[in-house]
Amino acid sequence: MAVVSVTATALALTPPASAEAAALSLTGVHPSGATYAIEVPRGWNGTVLTFTPGYGQGAGPDHLPADLGGDAASRAWLLAHGYALAGSRPYGDGWAVEETLKASADTLATFAEKAGDPAITLAWGASMGGAIAAGLAELRPDLIDGALPYCASVAGPVAMLNQSLDAAFAFKTLLAPGEDAIKLVRLASAEEEARSTTAARTVLDAAQQSAAGRARIALAASFAQVSTWSVPGTDEPAPRDWEAQQAQEYAAFMPTVFSPRHPLEQRAGGNFSWNTGVDYRRQLRESGRLQQVRALYDRAGLNLDADLAALAKAPRVAADPRAVSYMEDYFTPRGRLGVPVLTMHERGDNYPTVTQARAYADAVRHAGKNPLLRQAFVDRPGHCRYTGAEFVAAVRTLHDRVATGRWPDTGAHRLNRLAAAYPDLGTAEFTAYHPGRFLRPHVPR
Repeated sequence: MAVVSVTATALALTPPASAEAAALSLTGVHPSGATYAIEVPRGWNGTVLTFTPGYGQGAGPDHLPADLGGDAASRAWLLAHGYALAGSRPYGDGWAVEETLKASADTLATFAEKAGDPAITLAWGASMGGAIAAGLAELRPDLIDGALPYCASVAGPVAMLNQSLDAAFAFKTLLAPGEDAIKLVRLASAEEEARSTTAARTVLDAAQQSAAGRARIALAASFAQVSTWSVPGTDEPAPRDWEAQQAQEYAAFMPTVFSPRHPLEQRAGGNFSWNTGVDYRRQLRESGRLQQVRALYDRAGLNLDADLAALAKAPRVAADPRAVSYMEDYFTPRGRLGVPVLTMHERGDNYPTVTQARAYADAVRHAGKNPLLRQAFVDRPGHCRYTGAEFVAAVRTLHDRVATGRWPDTGAHRLNRLAAAYPDLGTAEFTAYHPGRFLRPHVPR
């Protein structure tokens, strides 16, 4: 039975039509154990934004309350300007996409029951939650009218973890070939993964102390497309400052390359990553990092061709087909959008890497749905660090597209100008940007 807490002057049963309509504040627990929260302002404009959270943010047995998305400043602005907010937190933990898709549908059903049917429903989500917003845009266009995935894993878990495997494979082959504690896939337990991560961290830190080690870290990082501008609060390294770029890659290497894998394998029922047939010489060439890596190898007196040959000869990793199928279902985008989608990524993000935006755009284009997609980029490093002004500019842009049936100008200049109207919400740093090709895309048939 759902447990509900309500604070409201009245429960409107139809979308409010005037500023006299009552406000509603509601939290509760779905029968699945997922939690939800709903906020409807006085004078609701008929639009609701439904939020899904990132990785590892399940409700759990303590029924942690659901979040509403954005940041405090953007939430306050949206409520003050008539937007309703809803949020879901799944009972499942980790890569809880399956549970969150259902929880989102349950929350929207509760919203309609308690507040009335919205005129416009927009899904937004952060990181893994952004992947869920993208999933709703493909799988449940009957529930939503538009989606705003931000800092989102929109290449899907198969592609994302294949990318990580490539870097981890190169790292272990070249820097820790005899270190059995470093496990790449099929981790038996959380404890084994913790030992593996600790061993990898030890090898990484030792390698960073030598020119040869730094060159090989840069090579491995190129396969995961780790950003050369990763650390929040730092200046972007100059285009040919190879050492400074490598230092940024080193700082982001562990959480990008050795991100949690065991919980995902448990959920999928096996290993869903592979590198059979991968040509690492070609991957380096197409990564955009060949010049940097070659320069660092030359400075270290290493033979890059010899290391690439070693990777070519090393035993490969095969995937479990059933595990791949599960991660395709929950959720790997096919690009078959049913509603307009606006993605937002930071240029120096690694969790996911910004090239995931390119993988998503390519999938959408191949599916023939390109008119439904627009993408915005913010000029800073870090993950999900948007300002309130950036959130509001993105929401208003997507809302305009849904309300009018036509995209407004989504260029960086217009988004920055729109955000500048809200100086109390922070500054905006939208930028014109075209990410490089994602090296290991995977689009299910």
